[in-house]
Amino acid sequence: MLDYRLQTFLTVCETLNYTRAAKELGLTQPAVSRHIRSLEVEYGVPLFVHKNKRISLSPAGTLLMRHARTIRSDGELLRQQLKDTNAEVRELHMGTTKTIADFVIGRPIVRFLRENPDLRLHLSVSNTTELLERIRQGTLDVALVEGHFDSGEFDFCRYSTEEFIAVASAKHAFAHEPLNLREVLNEPLLIREPGSGTRDILEKNLAAAELNIGDFRRCVEIGSMHIILQLLEADMGISFMYRAAAAEALSRGSLRQLRLHDFRVKHDFSFVWNKGSLFADTFRKICRELRE
Repeated sequence: MLDYRLQTFLTVCETLNYTRAAKELGLTQPAVSRHIRSLEVEYGVPLFVHKNKRISLSPAGTLLMRHARTIRSDGELLRQQLKDTNAEVRELHMGTTKTIADFVIGRPIVRFLRENPDLRLHLSVSNTTELLERIRQGTLDVALVEGHFDSGEFDFCRYSTEEFIAVASAKHAFAHEPLNLREVLNEPLLIREPGSGTRDILEKNLAAAELNIGDFRRCVEIGSMHIILQLLEADMGISFMYRAAAAEALSRGSLRQLRLHDFRVKHDFSFVWNKGSLFADTFRKICRELRE
C-alpha cells in the first residue's frame, strides 16, 4: 500500500543516512537519492536539511514522515480487513503498558474477547516509549498508555482518569508524618525504568515542585511493578504509582497512602494511534467496548 518512494523516505528518516538506508533497502545510494528528490519535486518542498555532511528532517519532512507512517500502519490493517469484507476487524495488534496490563485491563480484555469471538488479538506489553515507537513503525495498530505523548503526532481517546499517589509500607515509622514532597526526600525511592509511564508522570510532577529524582537519598530502579510492591511491603522504601496498582495492598492494609499536600495528581490512561488513521472510528469503538 505504501508508495516505494515513501518507503525509501521512511527508511532515510529512521537512519538519517543515505548509505545505511540504501543498504537496508537493497538499493544503491543514487537510487535512494532519486526517490527522495522525486518526492521533493512532487511536493515542491525540501524534505531534509543538509549540513556538515549530516542530514535532518525539515519541517515539511517531519509532517510527511508522520503521514507516511500512518499510511504504512493503515495498509497493514487494511490488508487484514480485506481478507474478510464482512468483518470490521479480524486481526488487531494492540499494546498496553505494564501497569495497565498487570492491574487494569485483564477483566475488560476477557469481556472484549468473549464479545468478539472471531477477533485475532495480538497483545504486547511494554513501556510507553517503546509502544509509541512501535505505533510509529506500524507494528502496532493502537496502544493503551499511561505516559505522556505528543497529541500533534497521535490521535487518542481517553480510557479512564486515574489517581497517582505516594505509598509506603503500613509499618514504616517516619520521624514525623510527612506532609509534603520535601519531607520524604530522605527516604529510599523505588522507581520504574526510564521510558515507563509511571516514571514519566512522577518526573514531570516532581519538576513542577522544582525537584527531581536525584534529590532523593537513594533510588532503586526496577522494571516490575510487582517487585516494587513486594519491596514496599518489606519496608524497603517509598514509591509513587497509580492507585490501581496499589489497590489490593492498600485494601488489606500492608501499604498506606502518604497524603502529601503538594502531590495531588490525576492522569488519563489513553488509547493512542497514528494521527489521521482511516481506522480512527474503529479504534474509538474498541476503546468504548473495553471501557464499558
